[in-house]
Amino acid sequence: MIRIKAHMRSIAYGAAMAQHVDELLAVLAELTRLRALQIVWVGDEHSVCDLMGRLDVTQSRMSRHMQRLKKAGLVVDRRDGQWVRYRKCTALPDGWVAIIERVLDTLPTCSEALDHKKAA
Repeated sequence: MIRIKAHMRSIAYGAAMAQHVDELLAVLAELTRLRALQIVWVGDEHSVCDLMGRLDVTQSRMSRHMQRLKKAGLVVDRRDGQWVRYRKCTALPDGWVAIIERVLDTLPTCSEALDHKKAA
């Protein structure tokens, strides 16, 4: 009986982890969010204004993307007067960090991507 319960728990845990990975991949699937995460991932704090300037997007769009990253637990924010500053969440599971870093490794740097966009 105990073995059956342990097996059932392991199946439920595996299903829950698969759902969480699905959510992570859905968050990473949008290029603007991915670029914002790439900028924040190096460890510095960035405001929405900084991110929107670097990514050439509107304030409302950038705010929505940062809220989605925050809701997913990938970034945390801090109020600084009228500004909200975002940084990488340091309490992520190792598996998530590995996935995120592999995905980010496939991207050119943000400056390279913007240079290519301007040239096109």
